[in-house]
Amino acid sequence: MLVKVFGSAVFGVEATTITIEVNIDKGIGYHLVGLPDNAIKESSYRIAAALKNNGYELPGKKIIINLAPADLRKEGSAYDLPLAMGILVASGQLKTEEIDKYIIMGELSLDGGLQPIKGALPIAIKAKEEGYKGFFLPIQNAKEAAIVSDLNVFGIENIKEIIDFFNGKSTLEPTVFDTRKEFYKTLDFPEFDFSDVKGQESIKRCMEIAAAGGHNIILIGPPGAGKTMLAKRLPSILPPMTLKEALETTKIHSVAGKLKEVGLMNQRPFRSPHHTISNVALVGGGSYPQPGEISMAHNGVLFLDELPEFKRDVLEVMRQPLEDREVTISRAKFTITYPSSFMLVASMNPSPSGFFNDPSAPSTSSPYEMQRYLSKISGPLLDRIDIHIEVTPVPFEKLSDKNKAESSVTIRERVTKARELQTLRFESSEKVNYNAQMTSKQIREYCALDDTSNQLLKTAMERLNLSARAYDRILKVSRTISDLANSQNIESIHIAEAIQYRSLDRDGWLG
Repeated sequence: MLVKVFGSAVFGVEATTITIEVNIDKGIGYHLVGLPDNAIKESSYRIAAALKNNGYELPGKKIIINLAPADLRKEGSAYDLPLAMGILVASGQLKTEEIDKYIIMGELSLDGGLQPIKGALPIAIKAKEEGYKGFFLPIQNAKEAAIVSDLNVFGIENIKEIIDFFNGKSTLEPTVFDTRKEFYKTLDFPEFDFSDVKGQESIKRCMEIAAAGGHNIILIGPPGAGKTMLAKRLPSILPPMTLKEALETTKIHSVAGKLKEVGLMNQRPFRSPHHTISNVALVGGGSYPQPGEISMAHNGVLFLDELPEFKRDVLEVMRQPLEDREVTISRAKFTITYPSSFMLVASMNPSPSGFFNDPSAPSTSSPYEMQRYLSKISGPLLDRIDIHIEVTPVPFEKLSDKNKAESSVTIRERVTKARELQTLRFESSEKVNYNAQMTSKQIREYCALDDTSNQLLKTAMERLNLSARAYDRILKVSRTISDLANSQNIESIHIAEAIQYRSLDRDGWLG
């Protein structure tokens, strides 16, 4: 008897429906075809034990299973449940004509229990698109799949539940997830708040500008100056995610299997990989491509602490994703694109000893050591970082001050207002949402300067020996500063402030 059951495979952040054809005939043997990987090939042992422990059996006949399309590689253990259901129907142990109206996915334990799967959200989206009646999957993934409206999502704990459902012995209630209600649960009291930071007013101002315009930022200062502490607080002042951004971010984390029963992600991600990370782990890839840290930080923050300690080739692979806001992984048989629109926040010591330019500490690094240390960061990478700011240690008077500083919630209100102005400005552009993403043409259109501002920028570039690449960055940052001030035009005071934030372009830093 031939039976068709439907599952799904995830490639990139999109799902493809897989037809599982089960044919049972005279003879002996278990044959699995259609490019399965080792985890799927081993499924026969899990299926046999799970069926036996629930009062069913693997028939002692010739079982042929085809995973179509046969030229597409299938991977993972999530096909256990649809394979088992196909075998039960094909062998006559389960009588139903409804099984082909559902998508079924799940990894089986030997007792018939179900283990969570990866990519439940993209699979649910595809199931709805193709008009399936419902989606059976492990209960741990039910919330995440239930984000998709108008699709019956059944979270189950044991294979017995789905067998009884198709036998008509019991009913299952679909999982209900109120997407909008969950999305609007905001975190008004973040774990890391700027009110805890003593002093560092200029750095907080920099962080506010970076958050308002989506600018990449690098913090340079000696050990203990507070670079990491400030970076960890940046997500608390970023504007709330839109529903579209939340769905995009949830989709990526679903594919990576990192959701852990939270359903919809409504907080911007903050990723802080260790400096020993490989380039594949950072940008994504592998023999079975998975999203990397830059995609996991999509719509959020990627924090690289002690930037020169990262391998140079690892940093260089970020150049294209920083520009294009997506990363394309090409293999011989397929190409996968992951979104990677993130804010890069980096920190570094100014020298190997950490105390270069600190008047209170002697410089213990030779010019050669300085050059070798700083040469790990290439010019093209720095070209993609808009704001460079020096962080100095906080004096004792500020540390012992009992007064509370401005809270993250207050700063976030100003940032959100500035972002709203940018949303209106770029509403006709699909790929540009905030100032940091502006193209050269848009810079000319939206960053027009009066004569005073133009002369000030010209003088600064000549006197401070600023590089040519600093020009566009200064204009983008000054546009954000004027948005925070709710000013229609860029004024000389905005240009003057933006010029301060290009430390590494000055002579004596990297050359």
